Amino acid sequence: MYLTKYQERVDQLFKEIKTTQEEAIIKAGKMVAETIDEGGNIYLSGICHSIEMDLYNRGGGPAFYRILHYKLEVNSDARKREMDGKDTNMEGLGSYILKASSLKKGDMLFVGSVSGRTLSVVDLAYEAKMLGIKVAAMTSMSYAREVDVVHSSGKKLYEMADLVLDNCAPAAEAMIKLEGIEAPFAAASGLASSYILWSVTAVALEELQKQGKTPLLLKSANFPGGSDYNNEVVYPHYEKYGW
Repeated sequence: MYLTKYQERVDQLFKEIKTTQEEAIIKAGKMVAETIDEGGNIYLSGICHSIEMDLYNRGGGPAFYRILHYKLEVNSDARKREMDGKDTNMEGLGSYILKASSLKKGDMLFVGSVSGRTLSVVDLAYEAKMLGIKVAAMTSMSYAREVDVVHSSGKKLYEMADLVLDNCAPAAEAMIKLEGIEAPFAAASGLASSYILWSVTAVALEELQKQGKTPLLLKSANFPGGSDYNNEVVYPHYEKYGW
């Protein structure tokens, strides 16, 4: 059964993460706690098709995760035309994004590119490092080793980050070959990235408590009393202390 194949492969994925990434996860969690202790903010940005939203403003999660979101919208409607020969390289946009944001030296930024070569992500990480922002990169090392560099720095994401979290996705992402279907089935990176980020969070919470700080966790806004608790207790506490 395809269902059984899928479930077994997911179990295998999580086991691989647990056995190979524990050291990096612990290091990342401690880095989060250290950044908060030093007055910095923790930002999540574009991790594997918006997996960062699984931790942001979620019941059971801390308030200290903030989202770096950006959007450039250009409207130039006209008749259809070929774009051959036009330079569409947007390298350098990361610098503008960071200058327009509230991020500053000493903050920590989680970014993600499964292939490790996504230009916008690599550029953002590159510019963040230039500003003294700590960068934690979520990527697939199996994938990244199979692709070429596209950023002018000559580096892929894992080569410029302070910390690398390998989501253990196979090259080209999908995990299972199904009979009669050319492309493999079932993306690995989304499940893996969420699992890793929640694991990092568990470490961070424990480390903060060791420092004498107990971050408040959000309640589900749709559960009775949850929204009031978040608005009256959790968010004011975060605004005052940063955790």
